[in-house]
Amino acid sequence: MTRKRFLWKLKSREIQLGDRTLIAGILNVTPDSFSDGGLYLDPDRAFARALELEEEGADIIDIGAESMRPGSARISEAEEKRRLIPVLKRLREKLGVPMAVDTYKSGVAANALELGAEIINDPSGLTMDSELARVVARYDAGLILNHMRGTPDTWAKLPPLSDVMGAILHDLEASLHRARRAGLDGARIVIDPGLGFGKRGEQNSEILARLSELARLDVPVLVGPSRKSFLAQASERGTEFASAAAVSAAILGGAHLVRVHDVAAMWAVAAVADAVLRAA
Repeated sequence: MTRKRFLWKLKSREIQLGDRTLIAGILNVTPDSFSDGGLYLDPDRAFARALELEEEGADIIDIGAESMRPGSARISEAEEKRRLIPVLKRLREKLGVPMAVDTYKSGVAANALELGAEIINDPSGLTMDSELARVVARYDAGLILNHMRGTPDTWAKLPPLSDVMGAILHDLEASLHRARRAGLDGARIVIDPGLGFGKRGEQNSEILARLSELARLDVPVLVGPSRKSFLAQASERGTEFASAAAVSAAILGGAHLVRVHDVAAMWAVAAVADAVLRAA
């Protein structure tokens, strides 16, 4: 069990990856996200939650204004900006940690980076808007390339992949190539295998089991298992424990960052998993 060290270049800082697992705290400013939809749609509540996530130990605040839950429909750029921009304006220069914004739209990304975001987390891995990588490069920002198969409205109809990790490696390599061809420095890129993004339930466990294979792409890895449907239990508490198990598995498989809802609890999980990794 090893984890390579990287220096991740962002808009106004560099972040050391690999010494300990960094935690991205999820903030959904949507009415329909699968776990916390509607809770932080109000900009004032979103602002307070972002500060709370930082206080709990989040290293990054990861803000999403368009739900990517299974079955969800796409929203317009105007609607995404309407939800997102008031929150970014309130948070600008109020956080000590960087803000990431989840979007595949280059226009939304440009506005977000203007308003202080330092990372764009593209759920589509540059498959939905070819201009996005050029926008990120122009602002010298960080980019997370998430692997997504199909789109949320087609996921339920997709058959299992015959070689799930082989497909993820192939597609992420293509995404990395697109980003670099657009002029983005490789030191600004993190990859995410996209748990639940078009993968059948049992194959998500296989992704975690084979996560170390992503090391061959030689870029840092983020994993977002928190409260995904393949971890769902009969109670909310049970699902949180299942998320903790998946976070541990991701870290022991080489993840540099994890994306979670419950930052305080998962900070403790990550600290123990990191200690095991160091001992190994």
